[in-house]
Amino acid sequence: MANNAAPDQAARKRAVDLLAQSTLEELRALWHTLPEKPEAEFLRGPETGLVMVRGRIGGGGAAFNLGEVTVTRATCRLKSGTIGHAHALGTLKEKAKLSAIFDALWQQGDRRPQIEVLLTKIESRMIAADEVRAREVAATKVDFFTMVRGED
Repeated sequence: MANNAAPDQAARKRAVDLLAQSTLEELRALWHTLPEKPEAEFLRGPETGLVMVRGRIGGGGAAFNLGEVTVTRATCRLKSGTIGHAHALGTLKEKAKLSAIFDALWQQGDRRPQIEVLLTKIESRMIAADEVRAREVAATKVDFFTMVRGED
């Protein structure tokens, strides 16, 4: 395999997670900037199916089946032998294909900086969205207090 540097699990998880959170437009933009398009053989998919989502009341209660969501997955092998995987909510097969290719490229030390540019943009977008959501929630915060009367 042509992995120049074996990435640690946490860094790889971050990359795969961010690719799953990307938009198709972000992936296409990076694809069009690549000077040399990698050849990829798809070992699996892209294929779409359903995944059962489980939840817990309050985060600690008994698990229950919340419902099903549509997920598209893909696995590719680059000409170098590096294998990339991708899972994405929804039915966008092109997103799963590009994410799998970028996962494989990220694993190659010499191509990682190109992919990190995209991952940093995705991370920044997600942080900004979280900050907006936090401000919206904070605006609806209600402080309850109890007034104590003197002893009777």
